[in-house]
Amino acid sequence: MIKWQWILKQFSSKLWVRASLFCVLAILTAFVGLLAKDSIPDAFSRKVGAQSVDGILQIIANSMLVVATFSLSIMVSAYSAVTNNVTPRSTQLLLKDTTSQNALSVFIGAFIFSLVGIIALSQRAYGDGGRLILFVVTLIVIIIIITTLLQWINYLSKLGRVGHTISTIEIATTKAINERIKNPFFGGQELTNFTPNKKHFGIACNKVGYIRNIDISALSELAEEKDIELYIPHLPGDFNDSAQPLLYSTKKIDDEVIKEVVKAFDIGKQRSFEQDPRFGLIVMSEIASRALSPAVNDPGTAIDIICTGVRTLIPWVSKKQENCEVKYPKIFIPALQTKNMLEDIFTGVIRDGAGTIEVGIRLQKAFSSIALLGDEVAKKEAKTLAKYAVSYAKEKLTLKQEIEKLEQQAAIIDN
Repeated sequence: MIKWQWILKQFSSKLWVRASLFCVLAILTAFVGLLAKDSIPDAFSRKVGAQSVDGILQIIANSMLVVATFSLSIMVSAYSAVTNNVTPRSTQLLLKDTTSQNALSVFIGAFIFSLVGIIALSQRAYGDGGRLILFVVTLIVIIIIITTLLQWINYLSKLGRVGHTISTIEIATTKAINERIKNPFFGGQELTNFTPNKKHFGIACNKVGYIRNIDISALSELAEEKDIELYIPHLPGDFNDSAQPLLYSTKKIDDEVIKEVVKAFDIGKQRSFEQDPRFGLIVMSEIASRALSPAVNDPGTAIDIICTGVRTLIPWVSKKQENCEVKYPKIFIPALQTKNMLEDIFTGVIRDGAGTIEVGIRLQKAFSSIALLGDEVAKKEAKTLAKYAVSYAKEKLTLKQEIEKLEQQAAIIDN
């Protein structure tokens, strides 16, 4: 993703940005009211009832402050519940959820709008014509408040629940996987079997953290300008420790160019769901592991995660290899490995669910589905994980009948 698009996306997800729009609307309304105060007949304004706008704004100011405070407390409680009962990593998505952000932004924004309107009216800067403009805009704001409030009430019944959290993670992970299917190398060429040698010059970044976004377009422009090739062995989601090179160049470049190259990488403290499908799969696995812990003992949630994982992975494992358009021929980047993706979501469930027969059976069915619907690589990895799951279960299950039942289910994948 281009860097300015990435920054804009992160910026627009901030709560205060949307609330500020209502403040801008209030200020614009005040100016329009001042300009239009002489162009609207006072008799028409009084006939419509614009004189009541003072009381309406007072009601909005009083009620929206209470609603915003109440909604914020509900959101904090819901996020705390998700952190304790699901996984802390999932709150990153919930904090960016558009429904909750829109609701809180509308409530806070409406409060700001009413304050600005009350201040403008108290200055007695415009007459009945200006009041009419403010009255009309206030009615529009009320409609927005009512619509948002109804949506918010419906959304509160799901907020913080395990099922809703899993669904939110599935949507984000599926979106990231579909984007990677369409553009597996971000417009560059595939980097395979890369081993740095004396012909390669390493470029390191002193910022420690996870790679969240790579601006391939900016890197390509630099590569074309300096007539070099850039090899990027790391994908979004990989950890940069600052000791190892972040990428490699076919020519030695000066410090100024190195600074521009490093700027193309967004490195942060936490992984992001946008360009990192593996992160979503890992978070799903964490939910299943917590559900299988002795303190929770909820194998049903683990089974739900297994089914969600299969549904999420099917588009990836069943994709057909196509000739991808190479927009940036001087950029080389590795492919996302099916093996890693399957291990991300299933290894933890195999370990923590080894002593639960229903989880073991569902795992074997999941591996059979992947082997049946996936390509040769997916089929091979599914068989490997199926055997691994049986070996783990044999150490945990005590009943001979359960072990035999699991082995019978595992044998299906070889047929």
